[in-house]
Amino acid sequence: MAIQELTLHQVNSEIKKCIQNCLDCGSICLNTITYCIQKGGQHTTANHIKQMMDCAEICQTSANFMLRGSNFDTRTCAVCAEICDQCAQSCEQFDDDDQMQACAQMCRRCAESCRQMSTVAA
Repeated sequence: MAIQELTLHQVNSEIKKCIQNCLDCGSICLNTITYCIQKGGQHTTANHIKQMMDCAEICQTSANFMLRGSNFDTRTCAVCAEICDQCAQSCEQFDDDDQMQACAQMCRRCAESCRQMSTVAA
């Protein structure tokens, strides 16, 4: 019985961590979109902005699915991980820009926790 409780507690802890990572990632992506628009130039290419918008939206959706215990949360997390990885790659292109690197790092962190959640048995 104690093992089951510990396992449940660990899963809940991982879910909470993943939810927070999703919320943080969505937030930094939205903030970075504004930053990019202000910077202009290569920061505002359609694909780059679209990638960050997709990331922000899937992160919010994934967090919402986990918060309500949706039967589809593991599948949503898998998609979220994929999109976060792509967003990180897009942001990493700006290797001399601290804001873009911070966004990329958060996207990588979110992708990793979502990948872990996507493998949890329903």
